[in-house]
Amino acid sequence: MINFVNPPELSSPTGYSHVAEVRGGRLVYISGQIALDAQGKLVGKGDLEAQADQVFRNLGAALASVGCTARNVVKFTVFMRDVKDLAAYRRARDRFVGEGPRPASTLVEISKLVSEDFLIEIEAVAAA
Repeated sequence: MINFVNPPELSSPTGYSHVAEVRGGRLVYISGQIALDAQGKLVGKGDLEAQADQVFRNLGAALASVGCTARNVVKFTVFMRDVKDLAAYRRARDRFVGEGPRPASTLVEISKLVSEDFLIEIEAVAAA
């Protein structure tokens, strides 16, 4: 069982939940995903939203490989090269998670990823 909570003692979150409680079941950890397609080609050079969409496609494939969907995600950790692109990230995230409660989330601006062409990397924890 997954229970998303936003305690009234904490500020209202923007597109995420403060707490994701998991009772029973199993946890799935997904390594950080970058904007490479199945052939290993970069998708969306210079375009954070296009890269985020590819990252979420990759996360979706990883989740599906273990019988999960976006609804099973309880936590995202997001690494972005420039937080000025936050709105673009949020649009891509919202397309991926759909309606309903949002997973817990941490977003960090960093100076580099494994290649200068990558603008975002996301890792996830899911519960099933």
